[in-house]
Amino acid sequence: MEPKEKLPELSVFFPFWNEEKNVKSVAEQAITVLPHIAEKWEIILVDDGSSDNTLSVAQGVASSHPKIRVISHKPNRGYGAALKEGFNAAQYDYVAFADGDGQFDFSQVSLLINAIKGHDIAIGYRTKRNDEKLIIRLLLMYLLKIWDFILFRFLVKDIDCGFKLFTRKALDKIMPFRSEGAMITTEILAKAKARKLKIAQVGVNHYPRKHGKQSGANVQVVIRAIFESLILWWDIKNNRF
Repeated sequence: MEPKEKLPELSVFFPFWNEEKNVKSVAEQAITVLPHIAEKWEIILVDDGSSDNTLSVAQGVASSHPKIRVISHKPNRGYGAALKEGFNAAQYDYVAFADGDGQFDFSQVSLLINAIKGHDIAIGYRTKRNDEKLIIRLLLMYLLKIWDFILFRFLVKDIDCGFKLFTRKALDKIMPFRSEGAMITTEILAKAKARKLKIAQVGVNHYPRKHGKQSGANVQVVIRAIFESLILWWDIKNNRF
């Protein structure tokens, strides 16, 4: 799957936490796809303080390819922290990320590339979710939609879909990010709305997880997200970003 027109340059990063069995296949698919969609490109593998062999596998992959870099921090800080590392490290005028759990087909980044023309950000939405504990996660998603609409007055089809593409100009208007946990996706979209950025929404496939365990649907993550969203609301209300 190729876009209508190649991007001049593209940074891609993948956040990982305890994904030792997914790192290599995720990186190898990106290596196969990127030459067809961008003239210049790079891959950044972000290890969020994994306790398994994620970091060593990522370093092994990077050692065999000059366009791959690895970033790691310890201890584990959260999904938002991993995304922040990726955004800060990205060098090129377009920046994309996809979750490192292997549940997305990275070749569908072409759909985001086609959609971003005339927009600032292109975000995926999962046409059919294939999550563990699906009912719980759908409930959390709808509660998050309501929460975000009350606080920030925006609605999108799939707030926390981990497959997005940005122009550098858009990132310059909404960075730096504060959230270290799951509320990072709300922060991105709330700031984009505050800056009147144009967002395209694109349907993407979502596949069952083959390896590893899903995280996110637990009480600690939810409480952290509520706390971070209130801080974000205060920052936006007072134009402190």
